[in-house]
Amino acid sequence: MPEVKRKVLGGFVLTLLLTTLGTPSAWAKITPDGSRETDTDTSADVKGDKLTSTAGAVVFDRSKNGSGQSAGPVTSTASNWTPPACYYAPKYSPDQLKKYLEPIWEAGSTGYEWDAKQRKKFEGGDPYKDFNKDKAGEGYFWASYVTEGREGDPGALDCTRDYFWVDTGDPPPPEIPQAITPEMLAQLAYAEIRVPSTKVELAPEGTTKVNLPTWAWLDAADFKPVSVTASVPLLGVQATTTAEPISLKIEPGTADATTYPASGVCELNGDQIGEAFAKGKADETPPCGVKYLRSSGDDSYKLQATVTWKIHWTGTGVNGDQPLPDGEFGADQDVIVQEIQAVNR
Repeated sequence: MPEVKRKVLGGFVLTLLLTTLGTPSAWAKITPDGSRETDTDTSADVKGDKLTSTAGAVVFDRSKNGSGQSAGPVTSTASNWTPPACYYAPKYSPDQLKKYLEPIWEAGSTGYEWDAKQRKKFEGGDPYKDFNKDKAGEGYFWASYVTEGREGDPGALDCTRDYFWVDTGDPPPPEIPQAITPEMLAQLAYAEIRVPSTKVELAPEGTTKVNLPTWAWLDAADFKPVSVTASVPLLGVQATTTAEPISLKIEPGTADATTYPASGVCELNGDQIGEAFAKGKADETPPCGVKYLRSSGDDSYKLQATVTWKIHWTGTGVNGDQPLPDGEFGADQDVIVQEIQAVNR
């Protein structure tokens, strides 16, 4: 069989084998020509009032996150910035790695040459003898993980290094830039942030009139800081990423409109954005809102409200808040604008 076909077939058979046998920590894949692994398994646990979930070695605490059906992830305002698509973190003890690899070698689906090379590496002392059992309890074999939801990203292919050992308390090899750090945990937590819907309160609500200032505001009770904590318990490191609302941008959905303020950006004022309309304020200019200059006819305008969230993190080994790119989350809502009807008597 030609070498290319042998590798393709071997990889297919091995993938099928692994999903059948299972592993100590969920789905994994190793290919004969790369020995690469991804792990996107997640699980959850409730401890008291803390909801946690795991993705490989990383544990997420989302108990202080935004919730509700309309909550969603923020989009970074830095167009060239994204959390890491893959990373390295502790994976197996010596016994766990042995239990994982030996069935693969015995199946023979990856080919004698690759199996022999692996046996030499992890059993034969080049560089690990008997899976490093003499160092059991003193460290872990590290492996690559792909961030959940990023499996198709080109960056997910950057972590191709085979299992490597790291003693507890020692840093990973310096030639591995994707080794997990508190800052990377903060970036992973960034991707898990969920913020509430940005549907604004309007007065008049739903239907307004031409040239009538429409007040807009957000319910302060819904727009409070949210946070997610990511940790690697095996390393004793963690990072908490926090998002705080700082402004609301209103886009009326038509050029025939005036926004308040003129920029359309309503800044956070104390614990609220905008000001709720109250009886007796009809003749006042809203601090946050819009005035439509033309009727929407038989249709409606799509008013878009986008909240900007200031995001920062703190964690193991850092002093004070560390900045991350701001995030945005927006939503559309229909606004019907009618002409003011004159009444002749």
